[in-house]
Amino acid sequence: MTLVANAAVVAVGLVALTLLPSAEGGDSGRGSGDGRVPAKAAPAAPSHSALPPVTATVESARAVGANELGLVPVIMYHRLLKKRIASIDRTPSQFRAELEKLAKAGYVPVTAAEFVTGKIDIPAGAHPVVLTFDDGHPSHFALDANGLPRNDTAVGIILDVAAKYPSFRPVATFWVNQSPFGLSDRKRQEAAVKWLVDHGFEVANHTYSHLDLRRLSPKGVAEQIARQERLLKKLGAPPSVTMALPYGSSPRNAKTGREGKWDGTSYRFEGVFLAGAEPSVPPYAKSFDRSAIWRIQSNGKQGECRRWCSAYWLAWLDKHPKERYTSDGDPEHISIPKRLRGNIISKAAKKVIAY
Repeated sequence: MTLVANAAVVAVGLVALTLLPSAEGGDSGRGSGDGRVPAKAAPAAPSHSALPPVTATVESARAVGANELGLVPVIMYHRLLKKRIASIDRTPSQFRAELEKLAKAGYVPVTAAEFVTGKIDIPAGAHPVVLTFDDGHPSHFALDANGLPRNDTAVGIILDVAAKYPSFRPVATFWVNQSPFGLSDRKRQEAAVKWLVDHGFEVANHTYSHLDLRRLSPKGVAEQIARQERLLKKLGAPPSVTMALPYGSSPRNAKTGREGKWDGTSYRFEGVFLAGAEPSVPPYAKSFDRSAIWRIQSNGKQGECRRWCSAYWLAWLDKHPKERYTSDGDPEHISIPKRLRGNIISKAAKKVIAY
């Protein structure tokens, strides 16, 4: 990947996002010491309209060092386990520590769907991050007896971190298979999907059976994807805007992974995600490939991860801020240094503010 140069970085005060209350009622019965918000105030992800309207100018873009062609970390998570079994597992404490590190560094989460469609509506000076979870494991999401996310799940931890750092927008993307979050009961599956969608999270396609798509015929690829789209529709999820490839393995004909039809069910994704191993350029960059979008595995710096996982890349971006996506605070424009004009797609040229 060719790293995109950025403008000089200046100190920036991030605008705090106001968490919107959920419409759910009731009292969780939890004490205030557990760091959680009671059910009647369960936070929903702030909508884009929650941000004060901003119109970027050459002067304001220069002041925050805006570069909306910079690199974006799309972080890949699998299971959260107290005792890791596989190298790709993370412990809840490791996950929480990584989220807090992101929050302190000025990162604001957006969903994968928002990222690929260019709806990166975050405060001026902030940096987008995409939190993605593969396979729909029970450690990602579960509702307790009060209808709240369990504290020990990924969603529970995300909400805790967002409560501690109000700028950290509590959203993420969950790519699931035929048994979302390990649930076999249809009503519980529907309840889980409804809660996530209602609170701004993305629930999308990871194929029905998690097979290696490269080993399948075009028809087999289409069947795996279309069957999962049917299931998600039954569970109340909107049509998938994005899809993550099982094992990061692309079909022999990459186009079949992005769009196709099987047994009367059609699908078309704005973005298909790989399993690693670098930050991604944004969708307005000429080098952006919607059929093969890079992600970073969440992990430390041991073994293969010395160069390819989140601990390495987040430290690298901190040391090379000129390479990082920095927002101008205005979702209607794309602010970049003048020297990067040639790297932006022609379709977005009218939105560019170059300084």
